[in-house]
Amino acid sequence: MSARTKRLLLGWAVAGLLGLAAGCGRDGKPESLAAEKAIPAGPGERAFAVKGIVRDLPAAGGTIVVRHEEIPGYMPKMTMELTVLNTNELTGLKVGDAIEFRLVARQDDHFIDGIRRTGSVEGLVEAKSPQVEADPEDDEDPALEPGDPVPDLSFRLETGDEASLSKWRGSAVAMTFFFTRCPLPDFCPRMNKNFQEARDRLRQTSAGPTNWVFLSLSFDSDFDQPKVLQGHAPIYRGSDASGWWFAALGPSGVAAVKSAFDLMIGREAGGFSHNLRTVVVDPQGKLAHQFNGNRWTAEELAAAMVAAANQGRSTP
Repeated sequence: MSARTKRLLLGWAVAGLLGLAAGCGRDGKPESLAAEKAIPAGPGERAFAVKGIVRDLPAAGGTIVVRHEEIPGYMPKMTMELTVLNTNELTGLKVGDAIEFRLVARQDDHFIDGIRRTGSVEGLVEAKSPQVEADPEDDEDPALEPGDPVPDLSFRLETGDEASLSKWRGSAVAMTFFFTRCPLPDFCPRMNKNFQEARDRLRQTSAGPTNWVFLSLSFDSDFDQPKVLQGHAPIYRGSDASGWWFAALGPSGVAAVKSAFDLMIGREAGGFSHNLRTVVVDPQGKLAHQFNGNRWTAEELAAAMVAAANQGRSTP
């Protein structure tokens, strides 16, 4: 694990403790925001009034990192990088400010608006969230390079059976890392929606390879038990489970993927702060491709899977 990763993980741990301290004594549901600052939720949208503490104001603009309180019925307390609809509302804000805002979750993305400062927490240290990266290529090389052997990860399948990555040796394997309680559509759900579309593309590719499999691996094994995964998987893959497994990594598996793919996971009260990693492993168990962030497409993943799978096909 890189020194930068260790610094970030330490920062998130401290941020979590500070965020919990800042939230003490604040009972009840978030107060309603002023009507003139709220944008009504349209068809297919869900809107929530939220309270939180500013943790970072990314220089690129357009987003804000917030340690938010629980959103009842939707999301536990977490530190997340949220998209701001009107960036003028960020003017004058600083790390440590207590804010209220409206969160709108749409079918494929989200935004916040109606940001209002309500106070501040003195001495709060900046702590960047790794949830969403502005660029699909991270500013740091992955721990593994293409061609490097991938650890033989062990995990518990949705069926309750134990398995390891080598079970699918001879096939191209796409792996993404998520947890079922991650609700915002452009975070974990987007990874699994992209898997859905990529699987459909591979099935529809004439004379394409058939030696492939998709693995959606949760790093929240305490909550994401087999029954939870069994209920969650059909949301994305429907009733046809062929070629796609949902599973949960244990502590040793989580440690292995963090090291192998520079996957950064910070525990929060009731959830996680994490970055996004999706990797393709070739039929020999070596890293073929790594996608960072959330801006890659299902078409790109399908192409990477075809290229990797073809390495394991015999030629005349």
